Amino acid sequence: MAVEHAVTDLLIAIREGDSTATSRLMTLVYDELHAMARRQLRRSRPGQTLNTTALVHEAYLKLVQPARADWNDRSHFLAIAATAMRYIVVDHARRRSAQKRGGDAHHTSLDASELGIEGRVVETLALDQAIERLAAVSDRLARLVELLFFGGLTEEEAAGVLGLSERTVRRDWRKARAFLSRVLDEQPGGC
Repeated sequence: MAVEHAVTDLLIAIREGDSTATSRLMTLVYDELHAMARRQLRRSRPGQTLNTTALVHEAYLKLVQPARADWNDRSHFLAIAATAMRYIVVDHARRRSAQKRGGDAHHTSLDASELGIEGRVVETLALDQAIERLAAVSDRLARLVELLFFGGLTEEEAAGVLGLSERTVRRDWRKARAFLSRVLDEQPGGC
């Protein structure tokens, strides 16, 4: 709990322009960001060129700009970090796909316990498109996927970030997984 308060205090200091708060924040949240990046990248195809440390550093650089420093607390910061990492991974997959003739789609292995899509390999870009379709139906459900699947937040933390009850988060998580599974099933080749 003391770490959460320290992170919140540092986030406020960054927002107020304290240049030393950024390095102190990095010390406190580095391990969490690294674990988040590892979760995102472990689903990727072997041999991909984006590594965990690079993902953490690229996301962190995007996050700690004082003009963008609009976080409420540690959970909110980690939620925004999850979104930033998702976009970095997707952009990386798009760049790699554009570089190779024939597309060379970037595959992501999804854990059945996380999204309920058993034994499938899904392209990162297909998953991103499915999440975008989910966002068109419900921005809240898409945000929840980012928080739980990409960010690794607990249901309790996600509930706090979204201002919902844990029961609503659990219900929404079931809806989001079902929607994504259905959309990915519609993909050519059935992912």
